[in-house]
Amino acid sequence: MCHHLSHPAHCCPVFLRHFLVATNTDAHFHHNFFSFASSIISFLTAISPLTFSGEGFFTFFPRWSKEGYWEMNGAEGQLETAFEIGVVVPKSSGNCKDGDEDTDCVEVLVEEFRKAGLIVDRVVGLQNEFIRLGAPLKTLGQAAAELQLKKRTHIGVDLQFHWDEVEAYERQPDGSLFSWLERYCCYRHIIYGIVNTSTSTFILKSDGNEVHWEPGKPLLRTLESMSIVKEVFPVHDEKKRKKLLRSWALNWWDFTAQPIDDICNYYGTKIASYFAFLGMYTRWMLFPAAFGLTVQLVDFGSFQLFVLSAFFISIICWAVLLFQFWKRKNSALLVRWQMIYPAGGVNGSRSLEGEWYQFQSPVELMRKQGADKTDKPRGKEAFQREEWVGHFMRFRNDAMIILSIICLQLPFELAFAHVYEVLRSDISKFCLLAVYLFIIQYFNRIGGKISVKLVKYENNKNIERRADSWVYKVFGLYFMQSYIGIFYHALLHRNIMTLRQVLIQRLIISEVLENMLENSLPYIKYSIKKYRAVGNKRKREKGTSSEKTQYMSRVEKEYLKPDYSASIGEELEDGLFDDCLELALQFGMIMMFACAFPLGFAFATLNNITEIRTDALKLLAMLRRPIPRPDATIGAWLNIFQFLIVMSICTNCILLVCLYDNEGKWKISPGLAAILIMEHVLLLLKFVFSRIVPEEPAWIRANRMKNATHVHDMCSRQLLRSISGEKMHAELKKDE
Repeated sequence: MCHHLSHPAHCCPVFLRHFLVATNTDAHFHHNFFSFASSIISFLTAISPLTFSGEGFFTFFPRWSKEGYWEMNGAEGQLETAFEIGVVVPKSSGNCKDGDEDTDCVEVLVEEFRKAGLIVDRVVGLQNEFIRLGAPLKTLGQAAAELQLKKRTHIGVDLQFHWDEVEAYERQPDGSLFSWLERYCCYRHIIYGIVNTSTSTFILKSDGNEVHWEPGKPLLRTLESMSIVKEVFPVHDEKKRKKLLRSWALNWWDFTAQPIDDICNYYGTKIASYFAFLGMYTRWMLFPAAFGLTVQLVDFGSFQLFVLSAFFISIICWAVLLFQFWKRKNSALLVRWQMIYPAGGVNGSRSLEGEWYQFQSPVELMRKQGADKTDKPRGKEAFQREEWVGHFMRFRNDAMIILSIICLQLPFELAFAHVYEVLRSDISKFCLLAVYLFIIQYFNRIGGKISVKLVKYENNKNIERRADSWVYKVFGLYFMQSYIGIFYHALLHRNIMTLRQVLIQRLIISEVLENMLENSLPYIKYSIKKYRAVGNKRKREKGTSSEKTQYMSRVEKEYLKPDYSASIGEELEDGLFDDCLELALQFGMIMMFACAFPLGFAFATLNNITEIRTDALKLLAMLRRPIPRPDATIGAWLNIFQFLIVMSICTNCILLVCLYDNEGKWKISPGLAAILIMEHVLLLLKFVFSRIVPEEPAWIRANRMKNATHVHDMCSRQLLRSISGEKMHAELKKDE
């Protein structure tokens, strides 16, 4: 049963409560009247923000602000409790005696959650019991103050959060005070911050077993180590989830339009950044798709090579401009989402259990090394030593990965491509492909695990930097796996027709199958878990009705759903790795072989339009709610896309040479010389466009300067007041 924070009468202004008491009406009229009053106040708030919003509104109706209107998470109009965290514990056996309830692990845990200010709802499932947790705004605010989170103020400056000054901070686009990432960090701080503050050990019981809760030890960690608490995971907000289903996953008519702010509020900035990039990338692809369709279907005769050259030049310029304007859009999103670091940077707030990450400035790092004001040389040397050791470790690891790819994977891929080309039987080719896919999956997993271990020895500042370093290493494996066979057909055999067949197979058949598996496997896994849970319930409780046995609560269904995890490297990445990898491999396929198959852009456009909705449906209906990540960019993938643009310049020039020199004589002629010159000109254009188009819009820089000037003026006035006060105090003391 969903708990409400307080009765509507307690959230109503004082004069309305007095009116209802005086009229002595029934409960049904009370409920309807409060609903009507809430609607009127919401309407007045909308039409008169100066009077009915902010501090003025809550000065007029003080009880409304503290008990109901913004109580749960600061979003206007949200009176119901939003349960956002689920804790899985064993189902009670029912053998607990009356005297054991005070020492039962689950009962003590629930009571401690309530003492910490959380709202608790217990749901009994088929196999486990689920504790759903919600938090009033005051509880989250106090936790945020303890975490020393930084938030944007109304003057545009990011300051440490203080609950007593809550009106000074800006709110999220949906009206809530805290983002999903901030709320998740506050939840973790609260539930993992419940410790034994006494000097004695508490002995708790669970199904006859004793659990020792020692002084200073977190209760939740203790129960997790004893497997009493099986898992802590975010749960879906059903109201917001259904709203996103209608406006996002099932909204096919808008093609690439997406409610990015709603996605950010529900899933966090990292996932919202991916979908913002996917939508922009798909919209921009309409131009090369139309151009490529024309080049592929229209026969230009003797001008075909010139048209291909024009198409090649246009898509290179298109790709460079796409990513430059994406950087500008990403900067605007950072400002809108109140992120306190520039694109590619990291947050500057205090860390929390590996979920809230920080950038360690040189001053903080020297302080960590034990340097003080009188020991500056020692602190500086420690900082420089750690900096250069980190660079050396990253260079060593990258060199090891590159050499492994060249010495191990490259010969294997070339051997497979050669045997596949030599075989004539389709059955033999199919069997060879099946064996290859089986082997390459294990090879990728082994490479991913080795890369994770290598990254641990690097001096990366936070987990997002470690994830980026790991992505660079693993992408080398997939790059060699995806493109070396295509290079073999294009360069050694110079077989353009075979090359087009391989591209069609990769772009159409492979992507369709991958999308089907990507969206069907989570449902299959969930169905198997659900079937096992219902079967175990039937075995334990024979004789009960089938309808009762098969009933399953919503939170238990979420628990049985798969995580949004990566296929490899789950320690550093989530499911965004597979989605971004698929997008990067597609981009490399259509860009590097654009002159051989211009129609690939049209296929990619159709696939991406479908990908937006299927990925949204997968997140909303088939998977658990992902753990939010603090980054608000696509991270290392941006540099990978830039690398693929450079590679596409080289490969398409080679393809044009193959099309121009059909006989393969490779003689220097005006045509070959023109292609060589075009390659250098395009590389120069990429560099020029990257410098001409600024990565940050002018209005963002202007706002930053305005805010900096405002802060400087405020600090100057405050400093002058302090100096004047000290001077007056000194004069008064002198006169005395």
